[in-house]
Amino acid sequence: MSSAKSARYNRFSGGPANLPSPDSSGIRMETTFGPTFSTVTTITKAADGTSTYKQHRRTPSSSSTLAYSPRDEEDSMPPINTPRRSDSAISVRSLHSESSMSLRSTFSLPEEEEEPVGVEPLVFAEQPSVKLCCQLCCNVFKDPVITTCGHTFCRRCALKSEKCPVDNAKLTVVVNNIAVAEQIGELFIHCRHGCHAAGTGKPGVFEVDPRGCPFTIKLSARKDHESSCDYRPVRCPNNPSCPPLLKMNLEAHLKECEHIKCPHSKYGCTFIGNQDTYETHLETCRFEGLKEFLQQTDDRFHEMHVALAQKDQEIAFLRSMLGKLSEKIDQLEKSLELKFDVLDENQSKLSEDLMEFRRDASMLNDELSHINARLNMGILGSYDPQQIFKCKGTFVGHQGPVWCLCVYSMGDLLFSGSSDKTIKVWDTCTTYKCQKTLEGHDGIVLALCIQGCKLYSGSADCTIIVWDIQNLQKVNTIRAHDNPVCTLVSSHNMLFSGSLKAIKVWDIVGTELKLKKELTGLNHWVRALVAAQSYLYSGSYQTIKIWDIRTLDCIHVLQTSGGSVYSIAVTNHHIVCGTYENLIHVWDIESKEQVRTLTGHVGTVYALAVISTPDQTKVFSASYDRSLRVWSMDNMICTQTLLRHQGSVTALAVSRGRLFSGAVDSTVKVWTC
Repeated sequence: MSSAKSARYNRFSGGPANLPSPDSSGIRMETTFGPTFSTVTTITKAADGTSTYKQHRRTPSSSSTLAYSPRDEEDSMPPINTPRRSDSAISVRSLHSESSMSLRSTFSLPEEEEEPVGVEPLVFAEQPSVKLCCQLCCNVFKDPVITTCGHTFCRRCALKSEKCPVDNAKLTVVVNNIAVAEQIGELFIHCRHGCHAAGTGKPGVFEVDPRGCPFTIKLSARKDHESSCDYRPVRCPNNPSCPPLLKMNLEAHLKECEHIKCPHSKYGCTFIGNQDTYETHLETCRFEGLKEFLQQTDDRFHEMHVALAQKDQEIAFLRSMLGKLSEKIDQLEKSLELKFDVLDENQSKLSEDLMEFRRDASMLNDELSHINARLNMGILGSYDPQQIFKCKGTFVGHQGPVWCLCVYSMGDLLFSGSSDKTIKVWDTCTTYKCQKTLEGHDGIVLALCIQGCKLYSGSADCTIIVWDIQNLQKVNTIRAHDNPVCTLVSSHNMLFSGSLKAIKVWDIVGTELKLKKELTGLNHWVRALVAAQSYLYSGSYQTIKIWDIRTLDCIHVLQTSGGSVYSIAVTNHHIVCGTYENLIHVWDIESKEQVRTLTGHVGTVYALAVISTPDQTKVFSASYDRSLRVWSMDNMICTQTLLRHQGSVTALAVSRGRLFSGAVDSTVKVWTC
């Protein structure tokens, strides 16, 4: 080892090194570095004037092993640990090459000034993998982003380029590639204060400066190291004309600097000298005795300056507010003039409208008298004693609100689902008692449906349970949805289940349910499903969709108002729906035109049911307002209001001319004519 190399090595390493040497195969090289040190000299001056010198060795990193295996350029990976820079370090273009400004000399950068935006030295300790290089600019990624084509490019390159160089697709930035950015941040580079411009003359190309900082650091930790690097160029704080310095030499320079000024120079002291004469001067400086007074004066001036600036801001604010107030007053004056003109016009219109309202009121009184006369004559039949529904009994037994009802007409059985997670089976023909309580759900029972001899129940536990009606036993459980099953209906040997923004169609195969299709495109909870003839009607937020059961395609959409659709009923001539905002809308089933909106309820219409006879069709509505209403579809008039429940009425079912209603009061009531 030559004396120059030995001196350089002893400066940085503090001991002998195992220089890299290839093994016999020439495939693997392994280099072991010892701990690296730099020497810091501290000068302490005692009270008696003597100086004490101490040297400390600073250890930037512990020893580690660098292993290198040559392979194809595309498969090469960055080193995992590189505590020291290699003599054969690779120089690449700067990541900050947006500007063509030349790099300033390493030893001419003032400590107080920021570097101009330009080429920033970037020298990697090892050749980065080509996988970490942008295919557009051929440099290591800077701010890597993933584009619509799936490839990764620099953000600036992706924004400038119109097409991908790989598949010629249009480039649009999708998201930052955090994984690649982290890999690049783990690459080891040489400190910028250990690099200088290469001798090739090409702008933006740098190489290792043997006289500069010897450390290699991770790219992500570059700013932290370089801000405190001992090789960072600084200026003498005493005199800008002093020669350029490194940070490590600043302390020693300050002890020898001949341009130290008195701290009271701003008050007129003209002293300039070195450290020794500086201390002697302070003992005789005429401003030193006034130091406290001068400091207090400065503080007072500063406070007055701050207060003056605040007052200036307040005055400017008040002036702007006065300007705005004057503009506001002008606008108000103009607005008042316009309003007075409008009031004069409205007064004349109101007098005319009042006369029209009086004429309309007299016409309405005549029409009401005519309707009362028809009712008394029995033309409408709404007061026929045979058509008035009365409560004939109450089923009591549930321990929570009743949310759904279903009738099995073959055996005169009524099934009711409740918040107590059970289904009760009621005899509606002979004993009028609860025959059995079915247990199996872990949540509120929200929906019931019968197909053949099977009962299907949907619950807030997101499952559908299949029950055998003959022996009233559970035969299967299906995990149907990711959200509560709100409603069930069966038709054409298929079961339809409604939940959040989805309707699932199941083929019924014995006791099994096979998922056939999921109907999507729904905007909210599906709380209402009705199957009539070959059509399925579904209700969600202000929308009713009509589906062809054979093709499972949506063939028509009815737009409504009043919030979410909670209930649907279909008669021979009309489609009826109940909404969240107390309204009942009626459409013509053929033309799909809305013909009427029925009002009267003062709460959400939770359920609808239909009883049709050859003479007339009646629709029953159940509401949050604790009432049931009976509507004649012949003339769209409410013919009766049923008030017996002590809570919101939530469910309806009809069988053999009888009406069953379930409510939040945990009861089921039976109504007959």
